[in-house]
Amino acid sequence: MEENPSLSRKEKVIKYFRKLGWIGFFFFLGKGLLWLIIPYLAAKGLINCNG
Repeated sequence: MEENPSLSRKEKVIKYFRKLGWIGFFFFLGKGLLWLIIPYLAAKGLINCNG
């Protein structure tokens, strides 16, 4: 695959996200939310971290 050297950084980012698609967007959104929710629940004592 050939890269177009005349594309700006913003255009490259947009092209990447279009290639990634909605499935990738929701995957990384869910993954990011889990990174926030799991430590919160552990701190509240709703998840037992002792095994």
